[in-house]
This record gives sequence, structure tokens and C-alpha cells, in this order.
Amino acid sequence: METETVITYLGGMFQIALKVAMPLLISTLIVGLMISVIQVVTQVQEMTLTFVPKILISIAVLAIAGPWMLNILIEFSITTISSIRNF
Repeated sequence: METETVITYLGGMFQIALKVAMPLLISTLIVGLMISVIQVVTQVQEMTLTFVPKILISIAVLAIAGPWMLNILIEFSITTISSIRNF
């Protein structure tokens, strides 16, 4: 296996990982920012207040986008495993 092939597969892997993780990361970032703004405005500095909404939105995003994420990972795995024959 050549260096270019390894770099190509690693680049694809990182792109897939970013694509799969992005909905979850963006949604929890937005919820975290909204909760932070609410905490600043109301001056309520309870640390546990940020965790519950983030967990709930994470579960909702995984329930909605989970099948899409799984399909992307399965397709990448199939193409990677099937390309092993070429080496």
C-alpha cells in the first residue's frame, strides 16, 4: 500500500467523521449558547441547567439523524472493505 492511498483513506475517514458528528455538535452548541444567554440575562448560574437540555437535544438529534449517520458509516465501511481486494 502506497503513502498516497493511505492519505486518501485517512482524508475520507476524517471527512466522514466530520459529516457524521456535525449535526450533533452544532445542535448542542446552539442549545448551549441559548442556555448561556438565558443564564446571563436571568443571572441564574446553576451548572446543572446546561446539561439536561444538551442531553435531551442530543437524544433527539440521534433519534432523527441516527439512521442517516448509520447509513453513511455503513457505506464507508463497505467501500473500504471491498477495496482491500485491490491490494
